Amino acid sequence: MAIIVQKFGGTSVATPEKILAAARKAIRAQKENNQVVMVVSAMGHSTDELIELARQITDRPPAREMDMLLSTGEQVSVALMAMAIHALGSHAVSLTGAQIGIRTDATHTKARIKSISTRRMQQLLDAGNIVIAAGFQGIDEDLNITTLGRGGSDTTAVALAAVLRAEACEIYTDVDGVYTTDPRLLPEARRVPRISYDEMLELASLGSGVMHNRSIEFGKKYGVAIHVRNSQSDAPGTMIVAEPESRDVAVCGAALIKDEARVSVTGVPDVPGTSLDIFSRIAARNVTVDMIVQDVGEGGKADISFTVPKNELQLTLEAVQDSIRVFGTGTVTHDLNVAKVSVVGLGMARQTGVAERMFRTLADQQINIQMITTSEIKISALVSRDHAQAALRAVHEAFQLEKAPPARAEPESSAVNAADPSDAADVVTRLQGIDMEELFIDDIALDETQARITIKEAPDAPGIAARVFEEVAAAGIFVDMIVQSHGGAGRASLSFTVPQSRLQKALNVAQRIASEMACAQVTSCPRVAKLSVSGVGLRSHTSVAIRMFRALSEAGINLELISTSEVRVNVIVDGSQGPRALDCLQTAFADVLR
Repeated sequence: MAIIVQKFGGTSVATPEKILAAARKAIRAQKENNQVVMVVSAMGHSTDELIELARQITDRPPAREMDMLLSTGEQVSVALMAMAIHALGSHAVSLTGAQIGIRTDATHTKARIKSISTRRMQQLLDAGNIVIAAGFQGIDEDLNITTLGRGGSDTTAVALAAVLRAEACEIYTDVDGVYTTDPRLLPEARRVPRISYDEMLELASLGSGVMHNRSIEFGKKYGVAIHVRNSQSDAPGTMIVAEPESRDVAVCGAALIKDEARVSVTGVPDVPGTSLDIFSRIAARNVTVDMIVQDVGEGGKADISFTVPKNELQLTLEAVQDSIRVFGTGTVTHDLNVAKVSVVGLGMARQTGVAERMFRTLADQQINIQMITTSEIKISALVSRDHAQAALRAVHEAFQLEKAPPARAEPESSAVNAADPSDAADVVTRLQGIDMEELFIDDIALDETQARITIKEAPDAPGIAARVFEEVAAAGIFVDMIVQSHGGAGRASLSFTVPQSRLQKALNVAQRIASEMACAQVTSCPRVAKLSVSGVGLRSHTSVAIRMFRALSEAGINLELISTSEVRVNVIVDGSQGPRALDCLQTAFADVLR
């Protein structure tokens, strides 16, 4: 008999009426010859109310006691849900995370799941019960109650689906599924019937509130098909699986983040270890760095720009100032009036022209790009917050995201099975590990086929990136990695990589444009090495980039370019250092490389 895991969020169980409606969905799924596990969040705004109660007692409540307090919200919900199912004539048993056997580490308020016992759940399911599991919580080795942090109930649901080898994990929420962008910002946004794990990971990190990235990481790692549905209707929703809606379409979604701040560090030593020093100090203050851009150094100095949450800016500035004091040189500037607009899609890895179309679209709207970072499936541009809404609408229209792609040959219902892993034995082995949320690196790659071009001190004005990459594309040259850093004083540095065989042709284009725009100079390197670390958990394990920087620094290998995404960290080093850098990274990640 197939197992279905159904998760109901706080808004979906906010009232007795909604609890009864959710109970009916579970009973219906059971009557369709499924065994059913429900994962339930705290009712409505219960968690916020509990947090406020704690604040009325103390401004600094102990983390352990906050977990004890916050876990009670889910206990209320699971008990009421079990009562509702009994009232409707079926059988149910409610369980806390501890009663299920969800073992976590001891990091209170943001614990990671280490293991889950299936014995008790399976016994209750086999006896004909619907199991009601409290989301968001577990228990550590010392029997302390722990909570999983933001998106914890989603994480619980997908983790349970993984260990139970469920047919699917249904996430019931107050929206109809995943959209091409936030429909509250753009009413023309389209519901996507299917989206890949990697695409959803990127969108989740870019502000999509439908799913949290940790739950998507679980889905990808263990091959769980995730079905996002509306709890108040029978709308088809969105399947999050291995394959995208269409590989023929370059972009599947666009996103906007407006709560970040830009930090630019200029004039720091262009030597191994500089990035490591800065980002290690930031990480030590528990600040999450998002967009990282390091451009090619000049005259022994380098510039690094990155974004952090606005509310963590002060901590970040303190960390950077500590680094500058150690370096003995460098300046730091910041800007709170920024927003990040991004496009995401697996299809762009196989199609050209995506970057220049995005940049041209923004230029036509007279929207200046302050920073650019790219990965294989994402392009992000930092713009003024005043232009944020216009930028999102422009790129959404440019890629015609409101329109469905051409119909696929197979029916949409086959998407449910698209999440099945090709090697089931490998998944079972991973589930038997001691830490379900361990970092999972699946590839460390070296590309020695590229060359690098840098345009120094380009005007920081709308249309520069658009012109450069339109003319490079017109010359038939494929561009891989693009990095634009914020240099200040009305100037910017723009670097990109091209195939070594096309360097001279691309250099001719760049030099002509640079001359016409009165740029300072164009530099190039005929042979660079691109190193990429990719896997599952890069977002939730923020130490990945730091571990990468440390390994290269200790080997005396300098970083020329840095570009990050949710599933991959890319760096460019001198071409002669490629094989040695690869060996360093393989050694550094040997414990998590699969």
